[in-house]
Amino acid sequence: MRRTSLALVLASSVLGITAAGQAVNASAAQPAVAQAAAAPAVASGDYKLDKSHAKIVWGISHFGFSTYYGEFTRFDAQLKLDVANPANSKLEATIDATSLSTNDAKLDAHLNSADFFETAKFPQARFVSTAVHRTGAKSAHVIGNLTLHGVTRPVELAVTFNGAGRNVAKVPVAGFSAEGTIKRSDFGINAYLPALGDEVALKISGEFNPAT
Repeated sequence: MRRTSLALVLASSVLGITAAGQAVNASAAQPAVAQAAAAPAVASGDYKLDKSHAKIVWGISHFGFSTYYGEFTRFDAQLKLDVANPANSKLEATIDATSLSTNDAKLDAHLNSADFFETAKFPQARFVSTAVHRTGAKSAHVIGNLTLHGVTRPVELAVTFNGAGRNVAKVPVAGFSAEGTIKRSDFGINAYLPALGDEVALKISGEFNPAT
């Protein structure tokens, strides 16, 4: 898998630095809830993933007839954010590989087997960022090492900084989205190739709160 699932949701968090200290301003035309959510810019520091507001979704070609979608439901991430120098930011994410879900118990059992993720032997996936390259005011490529199925490969995510502010509970929030493509064969997951797709498309979204 060449660019990233994991992650895990997660690499997207590093992009908070692309806000570069810009404030989130609610205009008079915005709803009252949005105005109340306005807050100062993203600040440097340690952040934790709000696991109740995060998703890791994957899609794969099913013999060319359809795109089959699934997700991982248990994961976590920690972000060390350096607004002044984005290259110094760091993201680490872990995914419980046994939490994969397709809404089909029989298929989930097969994906957990030695044909695919072999989760009895490799129950966890891990992503550690190694570089951040800004591509726009609110976009960046986040590069890191993904360990999956006992194999570690470099992967890359296209990340978007969605915004920062305070949620309805007045807790500071920084939100991110990410997309990428990985090849499962890069991680030794080769069952039914090439009929069953090799490339896995990833869609990741998550919110982060200050760790303290």
